[in-house]
Amino acid sequence: MTATPGILQLLAFAAEPGGGNPAGVVLDAATLDDTHMQRIATELGHPETAFVTARDGRRLRVRYFSPGAGVPFCGHATIATAVALAEAEGIGAFTFDTAAGPVEISTDRDAEGRVTAGFTSVEPAVADLEAEVAGRLLALLGLTHDDLDERMPLAQAFAGNLHPVVAVAARETFDTFTFDPAAMRALMDERGWRGTVIVTHIGGVIADGLVAEARNLFPVGDITEDPATGSAAASLGAYLRDRIGVPAPFAFIVRQGRHVGRPSVLAVEVPTAGGIHVRGGATPM
Repeated sequence: MTATPGILQLLAFAAEPGGGNPAGVVLDAATLDDTHMQRIATELGHPETAFVTARDGRRLRVRYFSPGAGVPFCGHATIATAVALAEAEGIGAFTFDTAAGPVEISTDRDAEGRVTAGFTSVEPAVADLEAEVAGRLLALLGLTHDDLDERMPLAQAFAGNLHPVVAVAARETFDTFTFDPAAMRALMDERGWRGTVIVTHIGGVIADGLVAEARNLFPVGDITEDPATGSAAASLGAYLRDRIGVPAPFAFIVRQGRHVGRPSVLAVEVPTAGGIHVRGGATPM
């Protein structure tokens, strides 16, 4: 590891010990250039590392790097950064200025005294997934249209990063599909999918209180699937509200990470309009 002071490593959204998504956090990166930040993120090897590059009180400029490239926004690294800040400076509100836009943060303590954090995404948007692109994506997943949940058409959703949404009808199919990481990365780079490919399964009624299982595909470095993806959870919330028409406000849970041995849980609140709120905790690795 390149000698750089102040690198924190936290697990965000853990559902149990050993779960959660690892994130690097550098709270004072004002003197680091892009090359240095990318090197740190690559050497850490976590899905993302967050760098605070400037601040004015509780308003901060935050940048995010995966092991392979910069990304506009990262939900789990945002939660990790907010928890680290609140532990050091006290709970309350923060604003993170990101490449995707300003993101409002809340921090608090739960009944056990642990710090939790939530972010409200930038304004989301949902669009169709072109038929040709949809066909290529399904082929890479080894799926056909018959494998899909007819309640949830293929689409792509944005809430900081652009994520295609693939809803699988059968739990067994959801658990057992496979993909070629290099081929998936090539398609993601071509399409500008800077976050993950969301593959989800919702077994019950699609309504307030639903539980969505998710596998978020993120082939970069040694990573194939992301254990917990805050921007994807926000994008899924926007998809359910704006494409499926779930009456808002509503709340739901995303369970993710068990397929890579890091069970995670993300709490999502969807208002009648505007950004989607995603909440969770973070603990030191």
